[in-house]
Amino acid sequence: MALHFNQSPEGLDEEAVKDYLFLCKSQHQTPSESFFKHTVYGLRAAYKVLGLKDKRVFLPQIKAQRDLPVVPNRSEVRSLLKASKYLRHRLMLGLLYGCGLRSYELCKLRLSDLDFERKTVFVRKGKGHRDRYLPLSAHLIRGLRAYFQEYTPQEYVFISQVSKDGKEHPITTRAIQWLIKESRSKVKTSKHFTAHTLRHSYATHLKPYKLSDVVVLRS
Repeated sequence: MALHFNQSPEGLDEEAVKDYLFLCKSQHQTPSESFFKHTVYGLRAAYKVLGLKDKRVFLPQIKAQRDLPVVPNRSEVRSLLKASKYLRHRLMLGLLYGCGLRSYELCKLRLSDLDFERKTVFVRKGKGHRDRYLPLSAHLIRGLRAYFQEYTPQEYVFISQVSKDGKEHPITTRAIQWLIKESRSKVKTSKHFTAHTLRHSYATHLKPYKLSDVVVLRS
């Protein structure tokens, strides 16, 4: 805005600011919403810092878009969990769905975070930098025990299969994205699955899915 008018925004009158906002809407077709919103937010912050309360009043209110998330039904979740023939991959999908984990939380999951006796998963510093406990089903516990006997990880539950320095490293979010994409291709649905979709499914279905019904965790 300062470059457009060759003047600091604090010296512009209401009509000049409205003309510029209209220009943002009319000239920027694809990125208009984002550019327009950030312009308004920036002006509001600048006027607040400068103590120009009167100039904040005429700025338009930005309503946040709240699109409902895509949520697969139970049959689609069942197909997704059964899509891979590898126990490791089925467990990764099972934990994303059965515990409502975020991708980066699954990547950081350590052996010490699992408590089979208490049937809990300890999530360290999740969103908002808060720790939390999540329930761990008996079927996931059974699958994890079988997985540990086969892979014997030392620190992280799921480790990267590619390591240049020979050290153990956790999986990456890119690896999870690849797994979701590969598994999704084997599910007969038009819905677009992501790792976060499984988290939404966990919250929407509420009652833990009976993983034993689809026998996804048996080696």
